[in-house]
Amino acid sequence: MVHAAQTPIFTATDYLTWEAAQVDRHEFLNGEVFAMAGAEDRHVTVSMNLAFALRQHLSGSPCRTYMSDMRLRVAAANAYFYPDVMVTCSAQDLASPMHKAEPKLIAEVLSPSTAAYDRGLKFSHYRTLASLQEYVLIDLDSRRTDSYRLGADGLWVLHPVAPGETLVLASVALEIGAVQLFADVLEP
Repeated sequence: MVHAAQTPIFTATDYLTWEAAQVDRHEFLNGEVFAMAGAEDRHVTVSMNLAFALRQHLSGSPCRTYMSDMRLRVAAANAYFYPDVMVTCSAQDLASPMHKAEPKLIAEVLSPSTAAYDRGLKFSHYRTLASLQEYVLIDLDSRRTDSYRLGADGLWVLHPVAPGETLVLASVALEIGAVQLFADVLEP
């Protein structure tokens, strides 16, 4: 029996051209396009708290902090994502105005609809980035944070942060207290 080859809906170039004309953001994964839902107040507040702390800490350095409107290219997955927060120190990324490709830190704020994907398949794609040193997942409901750091042995090691504890971002030498990270975040 002969099966027809599956053809991607979009090439990456098609996606970038199409996405530039869209009002809403869409992620791209190997030919498929996925609409991104709007974020709730708590999600945006935590993302901003983290991004502001990183921005202030990295001011004057070659590193830049980006929020959810900056695309991340993951070439090995033929994908473009919109991480909630990312940091890159790459000169190549600085020269690229529309997307970044060499982050050292990525943070995602979990929501019930994306938590499994962010912990699983998306993290597997992010791990293909040679520049990535740390991946942070922030759970709004439990106020727990999981930081995965790439070890010298090439293995990703979980560094869980319990509610009320300080988040240590080793990749950028920054500690953020729970009070600062969750400032002005309303209870569910």
